[in-house]
Amino acid sequence: MEAQKPPQYILEVFADPTCVKDIVRGVLHTICFHRYFSPIRPSYLEILDFTLPVIPDPDVETLIDTRVGQLIRQLTSTSSPKSSIRGSLVVEFFEKRKKKGGGLGWFGKGDEEVCWESWCLEVTLATPKTEIERTKVTKAIGSTLQKTAMKIITIVNRDKEHIPPLTQSETNLFPFHIELNPRVEGWGRSIGIY
Repeated sequence: MEAQKPPQYILEVFADPTCVKDIVRGVLHTICFHRYFSPIRPSYLEILDFTLPVIPDPDVETLIDTRVGQLIRQLTSTSSPKSSIRGSLVVEFFEKRKKKGGGLGWFGKGDEEVCWESWCLEVTLATPKTEIERTKVTKAIGSTLQKTAMKIITIVNRDKEHIPPLTQSETNLFPFHIELNPRVEGWGRSIGIY
C-alpha cells in the first residue's frame, strides 16, 4: 500500500525590492503561526495596512529570517532583462513517528519524520521603472498579500483532517523545514529544519 501524499498548498505573492523582505517574512510567519499548536502570544508585523502574526520564538524567527535573506539574495543577484523575477520557498510540517521494525536490527527502529503538510510560497519580485508602474505594483502587492492571507486562513480553517493527533505539550509539536527553490517532485530536506 502506497503512503498518501500530504496536502500541498500553493501561495503567490508579488513584491518590489522595498517590501519583499516584510511580505515574505509575514506570509511565512502566518503559515507557521497557524501550525504552531502550542499556546503562544504572537507579536505582529504591520505591512501595507495589514497586520500579520509573528511567532516570538528566536529559533523560528532566525530560520525564517535566514531563508528570506537567502531568497532575497537569489532574487536580487539574478540579472535579467525582465521586469520581474521569481523564486520560491517551501514550508513542510512533520510528525515524529516510531519507525516500524523491519527486522534489520538497529536500522529498523527509532523515530522518523513524516511530512503531513507543505506550503509552496511563490514570490515574484517586480522592479518598476516609472512612477506609474510603481503605483500599479503597490496596488498589486496589497491585493496579493490580502488574497494570500485570506487563503491561508481559509485553508487552515477548512482542512483539518490530515493534522496528526496533538499528543505532547512541547513548545513546538511538529518540526518544520523551510527550503529555498526546491525541486517540484520529491522535495528534498537539505535546507533548514526547526
